[in-house]
Amino acid sequence: MSNKTVETAPLDIDFAAEERSAVIDIGGTEYKLILTTKATKEIAKRYGGLENLGAKLMNTKDFELALDEIVWLITLLANQSILIHNLRNKDAKKELLTEEDVELLTTPFELAEYKNAIMASMLKGTKRHIESEPSKNVEVG
Repeated sequence: MSNKTVETAPLDIDFAAEERSAVIDIGGTEYKLILTTKATKEIAKRYGGLENLGAKLMNTKDFELALDEIVWLITLLANQSILIHNLRNKDAKKELLTEEDVELLTTPFELAEYKNAIMASMLKGTKRHIESEPSKNVEVG
């Protein structure tokens, strides 16, 4: 048996979170928006499912209510990255964002710009890897 030492690369525990996140700036601090299972459950409780979220946000005629919903969604998605960090770093926990923090540190214009980041995090969170099987058709002739 050899006494070779095996080099191990440090485990990047947040790699998965990086792959499925979109970054926004709130009050000079970057936050990763991540659609987790926990966030999906919260969205389902509030809207009845991810498929109803877009319709609910687009069809809201009350401007204040629409802003409240966007602030809630940004807070929910941004807090997922903080919760993941806190789970992995029990000695260096970060404080969760509140809806009031998001309201005070953003402008309505910025909230509209965050739409793309929200959509990107949703798409990354629901991304599926589909592999097709080779065709079983046999040439005839």
